[in-house]
Amino acid sequence: MSRTTVHDLTQGSVKTQLWRMTWPMLIAMSMMMTFNFVDAYFVSLLGTAELAAFSFTFPVTFTVISLVIGLGVGTSATVASSQGKGDCELARHQGGVAVVLSAVLVMLLCALVWLLHDGIFVLIGADQATLPVIAQFMDVWLIGGVFVAFPMVGNAVLRANGNTRLPSMVMASSAAMNVILDPILIFGWGPVPAMGLTGAALATVLAYAFSSVIILYMLFIQMKAIAWKASWRCRLQSAKTILAIGLPASSSNMLTPVAMAGMTAIIAQYGHEAVAAFGVGGRLESLVTLVILTLSMTLPPFISQNYAAGRHDRVRQAYLGTIKFVLIFQGAVYLLLLLLSSFIGDAFGQDKAVAEIIVLLVAILPLAYGAQGVVILSNSSLNALHKPMFALGLNLVRLFVMYLPLAFIGGRVAGLTGVFVGAAIANLITGVIAWRTVCGQLCPVKEPTTEEPNESTV
Repeated sequence: MSRTTVHDLTQGSVKTQLWRMTWPMLIAMSMMMTFNFVDAYFVSLLGTAELAAFSFTFPVTFTVISLVIGLGVGTSATVASSQGKGDCELARHQGGVAVVLSAVLVMLLCALVWLLHDGIFVLIGADQATLPVIAQFMDVWLIGGVFVAFPMVGNAVLRANGNTRLPSMVMASSAAMNVILDPILIFGWGPVPAMGLTGAALATVLAYAFSSVIILYMLFIQMKAIAWKASWRCRLQSAKTILAIGLPASSSNMLTPVAMAGMTAIIAQYGHEAVAAFGVGGRLESLVTLVILTLSMTLPPFISQNYAAGRHDRVRQAYLGTIKFVLIFQGAVYLLLLLLSSFIGDAFGQDKAVAEIIVLLVAILPLAYGAQGVVILSNSSLNALHKPMFALGLNLVRLFVMYLPLAFIGGRVAGLTGVFVGAAIANLITGVIAWRTVCGQLCPVKEPTTEEPNESTV
């Protein structure tokens, strides 16, 4: 009977270990972010109204995804910690609990969004004419929302074991399938009718369903990486441990789409063209910060395993080295975006006004993506250190003390340009705060004062 291979992350070169974990995920994340960008491009061809409606869906769909990402963070930290302590059997059962728990919570959240659909989007800033267009996408997406849970949490289990190649293959395959299905289902092909926004949602759901089947088969059947035959006491304790990190992490992640909704409402004051451009900007941000997002997935299991094993020197080295790399890399990305800003605006702005706003956005917001990366990686590091409340507080400060207030004030002072400048300044300030917060936890690192709860023998 084959078993999943557990990679020991507490030995060997820190740079080599992180590179081995990161490069497969980077390839997969590139494809995932590309398909998000392709989604926006194909929808933009439908018209400004459809692109604006599509942009309104992003805060809501990302709220569901953020819940799953947070549960994945809790899963990764919990399973990696058990692996670092040498308890592989407990790690398998924790992974099984995580998969079931995430599916149940996602279905409940999707049902809630379904019931409150119109009220949510009106609150964000959508008008009555836009609501039916938004529903074309959301009705399908919410039905298939449960398929978001399985690949994300399943991949978190594998990353906690130091395995990033299989997750990267699953993510890349899912992204490729989405890219292929998008033009077919949106515009029609042969016997397939043109479905517009409904087709865009269906392409995404089918891609997630495909990756769900693959990852569950690999986890349960082939690799035996997760299990469910444990005492109820063990299951409940595993769920408690996962949620102790996962719920604050989910709350922290879900603050982002809530703030995004607030930002969308601020920008909606400047017209549908501004909302459409901001929607493109959100997907552009996901694409050009994919190195940050990838490291936020591979750094936590490394930190958790080493912290649990007492290798605090390796934790410090990994965090500080990663932050330095991200700041340099994102600086280079910003210069490239400045050169390509006009091209990006023309490609995604079928309307001249939309194109001009995209160019303005690209010139301002990416300047602070490096600082934003410091916040993201600091949050993931704090979660990996089992300090999720620190991460939650940091995100609260970034979004609701800095980001939204400064964007609002900037808009009052200098219009749409001021909104973007205020948001960029907020990220720069919070990046410094995040750096000092994590350094305060790591330099010097204090020994844990309390032990993990003793989860009963399986």
